[in-house]
Amino acid sequence: MPTPLKIRDKVFDWKESPFLMGIINVTPDSFSDGGESYTIESAIRKAQELIDAGADIIDVGGESTRPFSEPVPEEEEIKRVIPVIKEIRRSFPEAIISIDTYKASVAERALQVGADIVNDISGGQFDPRMLDVVREYSCPYILMHIKGTPKTMQINPQYTNLLKEIKEYFLQRIEEVERRGISIENIILDPGIGFGKTFEHNIEILRNLHIFHDIGCPILIGPSRKSFIGEIIKKPPKERDGGTAGVAIFALLKGAHILRIHNVALVNDAIKVFKYLWNK
Repeated sequence: MPTPLKIRDKVFDWKESPFLMGIINVTPDSFSDGGESYTIESAIRKAQELIDAGADIIDVGGESTRPFSEPVPEEEEIKRVIPVIKEIRRSFPEAIISIDTYKASVAERALQVGADIVNDISGGQFDPRMLDVVREYSCPYILMHIKGTPKTMQINPQYTNLLKEIKEYFLQRIEEVERRGISIENIILDPGIGFGKTFEHNIEILRNLHIFHDIGCPILIGPSRKSFIGEIIKKPPKERDGGTAGVAIFALLKGAHILRIHNVALVNDAIKVFKYLWNK
């Protein structure tokens, strides 16, 4: 079991998993909720909704990384997320906030105004200064696997041995972050559902999460409303929350520690009922 992680006054004891990460996309173009939290006022309402629903972490992002998306200039990303993080911190002093970015300058500004965690889809590959920022602030760091970039990742992604390659990637990146002075106890691993993965790849990862356990880091899974769920239930993104709840419970059984979710209330209720029945 990974070492418990303390952030502010909250202890993430991984025996009590899963913890829920609620999503706030301060973007006009995210695949499932673009524009819903694009103003400070709407983002704060969303933060209140997520906290009331039981979110343990609020994940704020200012750039859509859906397949084939174009990058957002760092000045625009900063303009989108920094006022929102400032206001969340002011309105909810005890909230745990993560910044969803692969840009070091955005992460640094976010940490300066109250973010606690850096959630980096590139695992430090896209911006070489990112790991320096994480080291300087001694913050938890979500290290994700991605093949390609958001613009290219879904153009025929191929692997010789999917699980082996992801695990080797994690081990190599952990070696690099430790070399840069970052404690492995601050690392959370995300195998990157939907990021350079086909339907079959996503299913294989979920069914075999256990192979990452011996690395010793908590595992985050971000399945919410993604296309592989749509392929199973034949519904558009905003109608995939029930399917997401099914994946969440399956991931819990397979050893996921954090679930990144849009509809926290629904998933939290599903997990509470499941745990009650399972423990009885």
